[in-house]
Amino acid sequence: MNDLTNIDGIKSTSTADLLKNNAASTKPGGAAFAEQLKTAINEVNEIQEKSEVAVGDLASGQVKDLHQAALAIGKAETSMKLMLEIRNKALSAYKE
Repeated sequence: MNDLTNIDGIKSTSTADLLKNNAASTKPGGAAFAEQLKTAINEVNEIQEKSEVAVGDLASGQVKDLHQAALAIGKAETSMKLMLEIRNKALSAYKE
């Protein structure tokens, strides 16, 4: 059984830190954006995997803390919705 006590897969970075990191980057803007997007997608994937484990544990009755499992599932849902909105905005910007 996997430990679901550490489900904080989303790293909280302030906007100022992101701007500072982007300004310090020697890569062109497109490459830096692509790297940030790839990192975000990997984080969402990790959160989704944790959610799948939580759902599997719920189905098999192996969950000791139902609240933590529900949080993992909720975070996965929210992160996926956010990623879809980012995708939609990027597609609409590309179309313009």
